[in-house]
Amino acid sequence: MATLAPQPEHAVDPLDMSRPELYRDDTWHEPFRELRARAPLYYTENSAFGPFWSVSTYKPIVHIESLPELFSSEAGGITVADLQDGDIKMPMFIAMDRPKHTGQRRTVAPAFTPSEMVRMTDNIRMRTAEILDALPVGKPFDWVDEVSIELTTQMLAILFDFPWEDRRKLTYWSDWAGDIEIAKDPVRKIERQKILFECAAYFGNLWQGKIGKEPSPDLISMMIHSDAMSHMDQMEFLGNLILLIVGGNDTTRNSMSAYAWALNQFPKERAKLEADPGLITNATQEIIRWQTPLSHMRRTATQDTEVEGMRIREGDKLALWYVSANRDESVFPDADSLRIERENARRHLAFGHGIHRCVGARLAELQIGILMEEMAKRRLRVNTLAEPERIAACFVHGYRKMPVELSRY
Repeated sequence: MATLAPQPEHAVDPLDMSRPELYRDDTWHEPFRELRARAPLYYTENSAFGPFWSVSTYKPIVHIESLPELFSSEAGGITVADLQDGDIKMPMFIAMDRPKHTGQRRTVAPAFTPSEMVRMTDNIRMRTAEILDALPVGKPFDWVDEVSIELTTQMLAILFDFPWEDRRKLTYWSDWAGDIEIAKDPVRKIERQKILFECAAYFGNLWQGKIGKEPSPDLISMMIHSDAMSHMDQMEFLGNLILLIVGGNDTTRNSMSAYAWALNQFPKERAKLEADPGLITNATQEIIRWQTPLSHMRRTATQDTEVEGMRIREGDKLALWYVSANRDESVFPDADSLRIERENARRHLAFGHGIHRCVGARLAELQIGILMEEMAKRRLRVNTLAEPERIAACFVHGYRKMPVELSRY
């Protein structure tokens, strides 16, 4: 396997894909293209997060994800940012290995079964319709705030049986919890600890209010009535809350924003979708692939091994760049383009692969699909008015603001 020439010590490595400006400025495409072509496994020696392997193509990511005992989620966590002295440890099932991962995942999985999706469909459709009908046509507004955040925050409130009037707290906590750049800033780390403890205290009160009550279909009740999660300590409870909040918020929210942005970038594809709403199911998968709302997950090698001819040593950190694998031309021809009729769009890795594949994937797909269906019913088109403001980070891949205007077609 070819490797690229190492950079001089302390120089900025142009192929260090953890640099936040690559995602803020949407300039990650070319360096990942170079990595996929020349070094699908590339060792970054000097980054703000320490040394790590970048895994940038589809096949080795699937290989690594398929061997969870060899490539651990628990040993080092799920992002390239390492826990440091003084950091709070928040165990969560996505960052656990078997068997503990299995029991906790099984606890929350019933909230996302096909029958639950059927049960929730009418409610999701009703809330989506209410939001769209309240939007101005022909006047500028922020799509991220008024559509993407509002829809996902409402859904999270329902999943947790969370007080409706406080639902924007969920977005606030999610943004603080999912910001990987805070790991570099001691002051903001202390602030985040305070905010997350406030989150834990709020949910602790909700938990206490459900003890002794009959089981209900919300996530807190499911935890209380399970052997695997009913006796969690405060940090594990907080960790799993953060996982479900960030997972439920960021995947759906940033794909909903990508729907607006991507169709503006590919007007011919938008015309196809407007002419044939029957394409919405496949378009949902393609938009998720094209956006990839979480750029990477991290795994840690538990022993010396070899991947694609490269020697991986015990303890090595591997960043699995889903955002790059979903642009792998060997799997997705013309991968940088949105193609709503793409035959294999569902093969994307935006939800991960293997035992840690996103437990809420069906719900994310349902919400995004219903948004497109309700837009089609109203013959509404989103017209972006300027370049969006993007998140400056290598973990959550998404948008902070997107000025738009609606028109009818």
